[in-house]
Amino acid sequence: MEKSRGRIALDLPASAAGKRLDSVLVPLVGGASRTTLQRWIRAGAVRLEGAVVRKPGHLVERAGRVEIDPVEAVEAEAPDEGAAAVPELGIVFEDEHLIVVDKPAGLLTHGTAARRETSVADLAVARFGPLPTLYGVDRPGIVHRLDRETSGLLLLGRTMAALEALKRGFQERAIEKTYLAIVRGEPRFDTEWIDTPLGRTGSRRDRISIVGPGEGRVASTYYEVKERFQGFARLAVFPKTGRTHQVRVHLGSVGLPLLGEEIYLPRGQHRGQERPGDPVMARHALHAQVLELAHPASGEPLRFESPVPADIAAALATLRLGRRGS
Repeated sequence: MEKSRGRIALDLPASAAGKRLDSVLVPLVGGASRTTLQRWIRAGAVRLEGAVVRKPGHLVERAGRVEIDPVEAVEAEAPDEGAAAVPELGIVFEDEHLIVVDKPAGLLTHGTAARRETSVADLAVARFGPLPTLYGVDRPGIVHRLDRETSGLLLLGRTMAALEALKRGFQERAIEKTYLAIVRGEPRFDTEWIDTPLGRTGSRRDRISIVGPGEGRVASTYYEVKERFQGFARLAVFPKTGRTHQVRVHLGSVGLPLLGEEIYLPRGQHRGQERPGDPVMARHALHAQVLELAHPASGEPLRFESPVPADIAAALATLRLGRRGS
């Protein structure tokens, strides 16, 4: 397989004859799942012997040359009329081993069977070409994730060795993450550890809950209060484990839901209880602001910091203005 920046060229073997094009390409295009390849084919980004093929189920007649342009695939996925445009993927750092991106709110980290829309993984493959995968379907380069509405720093590996090193770094808690959070409520302490296990319960398998001892998975979050306002606070949050929705669930469980949170609210609370003058956000106020780690190949210490997004900065400005006026 040959690749230039984002473009792929390969030769189909004779054994491909009589088989579906999408199935044939899966083992040949490392880091791209069958779902991703089907999306690229439908977008007109795959050419067989120079001719565009738009049917994933196209039966290959004989061995031949295939050319793929993932960049064209991503550009072709224009949103429906009235839908939000795909946010831009900011590249903070790149070398032959590692990519660090600044994910905007509203962008999925990777696709799922239920969501066929452009993700960080798609945009990374479009820009850098095929990426290795640890976790299979639609997760090329991905070693950890951020919720769709959480903004900030995300690591991707460009080699399998880098991915495995990053995975070990997270497992051994050697990669330090710091989140900026704006919460509703008055923190009882200036610092606090929240050590409660998390798991999926009930019929909503997409929701995470605090579970009893011996259930679910161990989860640990530490926070420090950086600013206090009337009814709100700005926190620096340090998740020591990386469970799904961990920061949101843990903060909500101690009466400190994120500003803009819709799901993980203390009992009796609901969104829409804002008072006149309160900041309002279209998403939850959580930003992965700092990442500190050893380079996966050289071991060199690295530190990356993301600027405060405009919507969170505006919310903080409103809170600070209210504090001065009180």
